[in-house]
Amino acid sequence: MAGWKGMSRRFRDMLKSGRTFVQPGVFNAQSAQIAEKAGFETVGVSGYSLSATLIGKPDVGLTTLTEVAQLTGYICDAVNIPVLADADTGYGNAINAMRTVEQLIKCGAAAMFIEDQVAPKRCGHVSGKQIITMDEAVGKYRAAVRTRDSLDKDVVLVARCDARGVAGGSIEDTIRRGKAYMDAGVDVFFPEGVTSREELERVAKEVSAPLLFNRTGVSPNLTLADLNGLGVFLVANPGGAMRAAARGMWDYLHEFARQDQALDERIKREQADHPVTDMHAFVGFPDIWKLEQEFLPKDDLRRKYEGSIGFRP
Repeated sequence: MAGWKGMSRRFRDMLKSGRTFVQPGVFNAQSAQIAEKAGFETVGVSGYSLSATLIGKPDVGLTTLTEVAQLTGYICDAVNIPVLADADTGYGNAINAMRTVEQLIKCGAAAMFIEDQVAPKRCGHVSGKQIITMDEAVGKYRAAVRTRDSLDKDVVLVARCDARGVAGGSIEDTIRRGKAYMDAGVDVFFPEGVTSREELERVAKEVSAPLLFNRTGVSPNLTLADLNGLGVFLVANPGGAMRAAARGMWDYLHEFARQDQALDERIKREQADHPVTDMHAFVGFPDIWKLEQEFLPKDDLRRKYEGSIGFRP
């Protein structure tokens, strides 16, 4: 198994490059396509954004593996850049995590992270988190590595550690666990919820691993230049796209409730040249038209289109 569209190998090459990549969080196929068109080389499925948009609930472990795998598969199909999946806790113990890794690889994920929280988990930047013992977490990562290796060794496994944010948690706990998790065979360490640049610098210095840094919430909003020298492989921006989409819909629908069709007429004029104004073209109707011309019988095309009314490329 070589990885869907070679994305796992591409992501593995990105990891080996020594560069720092910014990875926006996405929550459906369209948001991933827009991120790709903006020039990003990878996207991450944001569990927070997925929970908010799919079920309208906070990120407290309410989404299921089935739901996350299905949405991740849609996203992987829609883009030609590597996708990192959010595997939460692996949806159970080490045995459950093995099936989670298998399903997400089969969905096309080039990478995934599994965290060391107690299930049900919650967003890494809110209070009330709890973590499993280090022994249990190490066993879970070892199990994930074995499953990954049996299917596609290029898939990048990320160990997320939430030790800093639990009651009484310290950066020393994060560092100790990080070393153990890397010894278990994962590729990248994700110290969730570090609260300062100094804490991130300590992790980078003391844990010999490429890092994923979640630039949100309680963590410092460091620049890419700040992070380049710290061994940070990925800089996650998990909720930006979701918040922008939510604000856009809020503003539009409230204004539409006041102005009705006059708003749509104004938007058409003001945004005539915007890439998503012609949504028919943006989602790919012209591509379908070309495929129909190539593969459908000419008589069928004539019957479908001659005299019909509506958008035509």
